[in-house]
Amino acid sequence: MFTHTRKLQYHAKPNHPDAMMARRFQEALGGQWGETTGMMSYLSQGWAASGDEKYKDLLLDTGTEEIGHVEMISTMIQYLLEDAPFSGEDQQDPKKQATMAAMDPEHALVHGLGPSLNNPNGAAWNAGYVTGSGNLVADMRFNVVRESQARLQVSRLYYMTEDEGVRDMLKFLMARETQHQLQFMKAQEELEEKYGKIVPGDMGDIEHSEFAHTVMSFSDGDGSKAFEGQTAKDGQKFAYQEHPEAMGGVPEFKPADPRLKNNQG
Repeated sequence: MFTHTRKLQYHAKPNHPDAMMARRFQEALGGQWGETTGMMSYLSQGWAASGDEKYKDLLLDTGTEEIGHVEMISTMIQYLLEDAPFSGEDQQDPKKQATMAAMDPEHALVHGLGPSLNNPNGAAWNAGYVTGSGNLVADMRFNVVRESQARLQVSRLYYMTEDEGVRDMLKFLMARETQHQLQFMKAQEELEEKYGKIVPGDMGDIEHSEFAHTVMSFSDGDGSKAFEGQTAKDGQKFAYQEHPEAMGGVPEFKPADPRLKNNQG
């Protein structure tokens, strides 16, 4: 069960409206690596983590916090859009005309000068961004990547504005993304000790193991040769193979009925 309070987790108010900045914030809200992706991924993973209460609670705690971050960013976008131009009359003012050219037209046209689950170019957020595999090692690795990408984008947003109100919220989000990266890294390490480094960890006797530790070069560059002889995370040493020959042969298919190709005589 979820409950809601009108109070935000942290301050989310700019010093001044900025419709262009509102558009940029849409990436942190509805983009591939934004807060909505984190919220839905962590909650989905947590709901599936039966039998691992420590990690279940970690995921559900973090996913629930991300709901608050979605609200914070949505609130910030709402403030940034205050007094944004949208009418034909506004186009008579050169400054307002420039703002209208730079802002997301969907903010006014579709959402009534409010936030939306889109990226800055209007592409809708979708559940395909969410990862919840049922394997905690794989999921924790995804979570580290998600938090890394989110923090990278938040840091770029920081340098795109001089507004101290906006920057204050971004500083908070960066700090929380630091924590989330570190906690998921720690969980990943613990789970690797428990279940092994490779996902899934119980297929080693089935795979063609002669190919499992060979770096294959398929390009003109030879930089990957530096891995040769180094020890992999599972304790095995890497080999190196330059321009490996094709082993699969040339496929030969039975021709399909010519009526399916529309090329009968």
